Amino acid sequence: MRLFGTFLTWMQEKKSPVFIVATSNDVSSLPPEFLRKGRFDELFFVDLPDAKERQTIFSIHLARRQEDPAKFNLLQLAEASAGFSGAEIEEAVKSALYSAFAQKAPLSSDMLLKELQSTYPLSVTMKEKIEALREWAQQRAVPAN
Repeated sequence: MRLFGTFLTWMQEKKSPVFIVATSNDVSSLPPEFLRKGRFDELFFVDLPDAKERQTIFSIHLARRQEDPAKFNLLQLAEASAGFSGAEIEEAVKSALYSAFAQKAPLSSDMLLKELQSTYPLSVTMKEKIEALREWAQQRAVPAN
């Protein structure tokens, strides 16, 4: 508690130009004194990625694993991954690569689609919490998207 108090005081009274960025998956778990103006200048809400962003996320994670994104139906993958976070898309890519390796076959869009279809993203399993967070953010945060 002392460390937390010291940090809050420093955030409020700092003299040098310091840019502080913090993230939270559950803003409701943060103490209110952490969120008041003067500690952070602004609160931004980053929602789940839209279809175009999901295409980009697939491209990034495929390229990172030496796969040519142009060989995949990114539009179809983006549509099939509605409600997925970037981390969940990355895990689908990894799982599909394991399947491809086990089958001794090249990675395909169908393998990725199969992984997506067998995954329940947090937007499904924690639907109520995510809806409550979005509702909270509408009145209290600046949309980052």
